[in-house]
Amino acid sequence: MGAASLGCPVSESTEGDCGTIREVSNLALSNSYVQVYGQLADFFKKIAQAQAPEKFTIQYLKDLGLGSSNFRAVIPLLKSLGFLTPEGVPTNRYLEYRNTARSRAVMAEALREAYADLFTIKAHPTDVDRELIEGKFRSAHNASPITARLMASTFYSLLELADLSGASVEATKEKDETKEVPKSQAQPIGLPEKHTDSHTRPTLHYNIQIHLPATKDVEVFNAIFKALKEHLLE
Repeated sequence: MGAASLGCPVSESTEGDCGTIREVSNLALSNSYVQVYGQLADFFKKIAQAQAPEKFTIQYLKDLGLGSSNFRAVIPLLKSLGFLTPEGVPTNRYLEYRNTARSRAVMAEALREAYADLFTIKAHPTDVDRELIEGKFRSAHNASPITARLMASTFYSLLELADLSGASVEATKEKDETKEVPKSQAQPIGLPEKHTDSHTRPTLHYNIQIHLPATKDVEVFNAIFKALKEHLLE
């Protein structure tokens, strides 16, 4: 079976996990895929429940009960998602995914990085967009229709394991925080009550609004407040 059938990408020459020369793409669009995309949910459930290995190998796949050669393609897929280093060592993202309370958010973050080009086309891809996404894989990686379909099917299977709404809620929160606060309306200046003998005259309450002129001359303001003091407060 060739490199393409195992999901090994095909460009700059580097040694791949499938023992063949594979391509390293500079695009923000992973070209890793698996033929067993229908079993990806079960696969990620297994790695979430099992202890992370020191290095993710074919033998570890067998230890998980995934001895079929078709599952070997998940290793380059995990690398493209940032779950493994190029050497196959589990990353912090791999460890965070094992926290089931955060696994869907972690997968969403991984997909937005590995398939960034797709999310520029559709922020929330649905099955309606499948033809568009397959076309993107075909043009970006010069893939055949069959290979592009496998790439898209892998992406959609991963998409079912992600919660894209989490990032949207965060973006909305940031937008609300940065929204300009409207200027407060001018409040009337409350002057102290003028107290008199309650037995002789009723108590009067003043509520005066002052509209100050648009000037930087301090003497103008001094004159206004001096007049207030002389005529209202004494």
